[in-house]
Amino acid sequence: MKCTLVGSRYFGSAVLDALVKDGVAIARVVAPAADDRLALGAQQAGIPVHVLANPKIVPGEAIADGTDLIIAAHTHARVSNEALARSRLGGIGYHPSLLPRHRGIAAVEWTIMEGDPIAGGSVYHLADGWDAGAVAVQDWCFVAKGETARELWERALAPMGLDLLKRVVRHAREHGALPAHRQDERFATRAPMIRRTVTLTDERRAPSASLVVTVIGADRPGIVRLMSERARGFGANWTASRMANLAGQFAGIVHLDVPPENAEALANALSALESSGLRVVIARSDVVAAPEGRRIVKLELAGPDRPGIVRDLSASLADRGVSIEELHTEVVDGATAAEHVFKVRAMLFVPNALSNDDLERGLDALASEMKMDLALGERNAHHA
Repeated sequence: MKCTLVGSRYFGSAVLDALVKDGVAIARVVAPAADDRLALGAQQAGIPVHVLANPKIVPGEAIADGTDLIIAAHTHARVSNEALARSRLGGIGYHPSLLPRHRGIAAVEWTIMEGDPIAGGSVYHLADGWDAGAVAVQDWCFVAKGETARELWERALAPMGLDLLKRVVRHAREHGALPAHRQDERFATRAPMIRRTVTLTDERRAPSASLVVTVIGADRPGIVRLMSERARGFGANWTASRMANLAGQFAGIVHLDVPPENAEALANALSALESSGLRVVIARSDVVAAPEGRRIVKLELAGPDRPGIVRDLSASLADRGVSIEELHTEVVDGATAAEHVFKVRAMLFVPNALSNDDLERGLDALASEMKMDLALGERNAHHA
């Protein structure tokens, strides 16, 4: 039996090695790039390689003549109907979920994010519809407490995929047909790509002082206006605030960035509000320079709330020699009543020896595991 293998990266290469060791004839490998790990492995094994002109689709011409079965292993390209028609038995692919649950590109991530106690893998028939073809075989595993998507994939789901694909290929070779069990659409869920962004931009700021102002008093119209007018009059930037009416009392906390030469005057102007019956408490701090050999980087994270975010973040930063100078966290409502978004803002002291690219790659991997959006901005700081 002759097979065409469509895939990429580690898993595609691992499937190639496993099938060759199992005596399967691989007529051709289809990969997204000539330097992809799967393509390089095929070249070393003397197997012809077809590099896709369009990384989103596998055309009919990519499939080797006389192919009995197409095998998809970690491919983001859709195998076209023309390609499937060139294969006697059509095609199969491995999906790291118990289909029809978590159809889509981020199945393992959604397994963790949804808190599924059980995960699994499915070998399914390639067909119209994303991951919607009949299932040939499935297996399952428990999800360990606190396990990340990457850990689950490496520990259980990748080895499971290798085993399931070998089982189905052996069945096809022995029986000339593929098992097929229709997916139950009642239990279908989606697992779309989780948006993540990482940006590094130089951000130069003038020296500034920071005032954290707490105001408490009988609630009445105009309190916020009084504070904002004084802040604007002294060139301060209103960076963050929390306001509430509690049992008829106004309670507010405001963070202001102000030019150092205006900080004392602004503090006096705000303290003067006590004459109107408000109680005002002001805490001042000045922006500090980074220690010798380090620079200051601003970090922002936002994503689904779960236990351990600060622990994982601080551990990842410490492993790279990065220290946290300031840390602010909050939990806000998400798109639904049951969803909560955890936000982190931090100022970091980063070793100059750690390049922006390396810091970005490390934090991007962490954001990927935690399903969080991430932004980085570098700035120069000075003594105030």
